[in-house]
Amino acid sequence: MADVTLTIGGRPHTVACRDGEEARVTLLGQMIEDRWAMASRAAGAAGSERAMLFVALMLADDLDEAANRAPVGAAVSESALARIADRLEALAEALEHSPQSA
Repeated sequence: MADVTLTIGGRPHTVACRDGEEARVTLLGQMIEDRWAMASRAAGAAGSERAMLFVALMLADDLDEAANRAPVGAAVSESALARIADRLEALAEALEHSPQSA
């Protein structure tokens, strides 16, 4: 196990992670730090625990938006994609059952 020290809101936090995951944990910690100032201002006198809740809500909002956003460049609806997939499956089946030409 490796230890990574993340600095969030000017305070160090040491967390354990699997060997080789240090860079990933550091990146995730930076995502929290990047949102800390805004969250801390929003929390005001409520303190660090409330600020961390706000950071978690910001990250959850980002995750929800990413999960529900159409892929970049996608101009096809889900129903159209389903029809295309059905058609491709039908074509594949037809090819599998067609006589082989010499």
